[in-house]
Formats: sequence, structure tokens, C-alpha cells
Amino acid sequence: MKYMLLIYGNDDTWNTLHGEGIEHVMDQHRALADELTAKGELVDGIGLTTANARVVRVVDGVPAVTDGPFTEAKEVLAGYYVVDCTAERAAEIAARLPEARYSPIEIREFTDPMQP
Repeated sequence: MKYMLLIYGNDDTWNTLHGEGIEHVMDQHRALADELTAKGELVDGIGLTTANARVVRVVDGVPAVTDGPFTEAKEVLAGYYVVDCTAERAAEIAARLPEARYSPIEIREFTDPMQP
């Protein structure tokens, strides 16, 4: 089964991670990605930026585009991993992400597009 691990954070998260040494944090991500690749579990994953982010809503049939990424949330989506494994393994991987100590990691199962 495929799962998306959604990494959330806020300014406090990023300040703390930068305080720990952002290269060390990135090294942890690289090591985890290498391990998941070697085990055939990594499907995809990347960090996201808020630069040039937009929010689109359709109001009365007309798209309204505003600067974003800010929806009604305290945290923003900062990155993701897509893994192919069991639900238990997905939770284990999520707990190993450096951000998990400071912000939530949401695990979402992919739907099967072939099922009604």
C-alpha cells in the first residue's frame, strides 16, 4: 500500500531545526531516503517552499487567486514522502523524520483509482 507522509511546520519548527544545524537535519533526510530507496519503499519525496505559493478558490464560478500558502492553519505543508509499505511501517518512518519532534506528520493512505 502507498502512503503519503505530509510534513507540517511553522516558524518555531524551522527556527528550532535551523538552530540544530540545518545541514544535520538535511543529512537525516538524505540518510532516511537512502535507506528507503535501498529497501524499495521510497516512491517520491521532496521539500516544499512557500516562495511564490498561491491559494486558489473558486467563488461564484470565478477563480480567486491570492498569495499563499496560508489557508486556515497554524502549520504549513513543508514537504512529503510517498512510501510503499505497511501502515505500521509508514508510522515508523514518520516518527524518524526530524520534524516529527516539533510538528505533526500526517499519514494518508492512497486511494485505489480502480475501485468505485
